[in-house]
Amino acid sequence: MKQYNLFLSHSWSYSDEYDKLIGLLENKQYFDFRDYSIPKDDSVHNASNSILLYEAIKRKISLCHIVIVLAGVYATYSKWINNEIKIAKKEFSYPKPILAVVPRGQMNISTVVRSNADGIAYWNTDSIVDKIRELC
Repeated sequence: MKQYNLFLSHSWSYSDEYDKLIGLLENKQYFDFRDYSIPKDDSVHNASNSILLYEAIKRKISLCHIVIVLAGVYATYSKWINNEIKIAKKEFSYPKPILAVVPRGQMNISTVVRSNADGIAYWNTDSIVDKIRELC
């Protein structure tokens, strides 16, 4: 069984959605993944400047097959989610695919995320896992 290396881009202001998404993926049978996201308490958040933080995020994304973005409308206004999209699309020889996941109960998603996504999945484990497999 293939292991999927994932980077989940999300806003720490909405970390509950991140935790729930990880729970969905952990409970999916026959789906093996490693989460390369940056935990809320990771020391990388204490980088002395934004360039060092950018490079630390880039190193994490370089290890991944796919970048998953929680695509609530708040993502449009997040500097770091926008930087993570930029890293995935422009910083490597081959762009990393981006999967937008529409949070539970939301109808609208970030236009920035929508325009950069290679696929969109709704808040359903099978939908998310199927799209990850399709894009990787």
